[in-house]
Amino acid sequence: MAAPMMRPPPLPPLPPPPIRRLAPRPLGLHLAMAAATLFGSPGALPSSNPGSPLSRRLAAADPALAAALARADPEALRGALRTEILSRAATFAAGIERYRRHPYRRVQPSWAEVWREGTTRLLDCAPDSGAPPVLLIPSLVNRGYILDLAPRRSFVEALRAAGLRPFLVDWDRPGAVERGWDLDAYVAGRLARCLAHVAATTGRRVTLVGYCMGGLLALPLARAGAQVASLVLLATPWDFHAERPDLARALAAQAALWLPVAERAGEVPADMLQALFAGLDPLLALRKFVAFARAPEAGAAEFVALEDWLNDGVPLAAPVARTCLSGWYGANETARGAWRVGGDAVDPARIALPTLVVVPARDRIVPPPSALPLARAIPGARALTPSLGHIGMLASSRAPATLWPDLIAWIRAHAAS
Repeated sequence: MAAPMMRPPPLPPLPPPPIRRLAPRPLGLHLAMAAATLFGSPGALPSSNPGSPLSRRLAAADPALAAALARADPEALRGALRTEILSRAATFAAGIERYRRHPYRRVQPSWAEVWREGTTRLLDCAPDSGAPPVLLIPSLVNRGYILDLAPRRSFVEALRAAGLRPFLVDWDRPGAVERGWDLDAYVAGRLARCLAHVAATTGRRVTLVGYCMGGLLALPLARAGAQVASLVLLATPWDFHAERPDLARALAAQAALWLPVAERAGEVPADMLQALFAGLDPLLALRKFVAFARAPEAGAAEFVALEDWLNDGVPLAAPVARTCLSGWYGANETARGAWRVGGDAVDPARIALPTLVVVPARDRIVPPPSALPLARAIPGARALTPSLGHIGMLASSRAPATLWPDLIAWIRAHAAS
């Protein structure tokens, strides 16, 4: 009689694969800009000699530093600079590697998908709630989970806790249909149908909350008075030439060189968009990752969570990119009254709804001079100017205590009953 076959013991579950982020994006560009800055800096030393144009400018700006440079031994100064360059480069690389290998993983929330069209989903973040609805509209190029970044950094959860019902638009990347779309199709088409679904589902008028580019998408919808209770615009640009028109036009000119190529593919890749906007602050990555390399572990997960969101961008449909880069940045069509959606001019003066415009005072992406004209153009709009940054208004440790209570109280006060 044959012996019974013994089953082998079950294998232990495989551990999750090690994290190896391919970021910051585009990595090659950030490395190249940092290397050019660090290793090219010795070239400025000869110009710091007394009498040179740089020396005269430095003497006017910082006399003590200019005097110290004049007293320094040239060979010792070059040696010290070389040592600092190598140290800074090694620290930058260490910061990137620490980020790429950090074990943090975002926990995906279990929100209900209640509507889908093409690649766009609508998530109900408080299903079965009879609370007043709030439609959260993020930018087309960034993931919407900046509004729910982490347990203690979740604007969505703050809305829920305040007795509101947030719905989040998840645009995702353009599909075969969306690659040919312009803003008319996105706003007057898909977003309008999304708003109609929320209004029909809840039986209430809806508070629109648009963040950054999402604010510009929300503006034309604010004219749908029968469905909209109030409008909130968070760090929304309007006058693209208010502070540095030369930089805005330069951005548009760079885009004009490669937009025809992108239009053949139907979309502008996320890395190309990241590269374009890196020109606004070329050394930001160098500063951030040098600081991260030296930072304690206590706050590392928060840095990683935010960087993961920043590097999780999606492509932009080519016709939309042309409007944004050539029309908004290049021609300033918004502030000039030339931007149209569905054939109708987007005129803030025609908004007849309670409106709150939040203009972060420390915003470098949408500087206050760009956003404040929108608050002035909307009749009766209230403006908040918290001492926060563009992303910090949603992701910093200070935002839940310094901004969100006033913001949520205003939404509650103007929500439709």
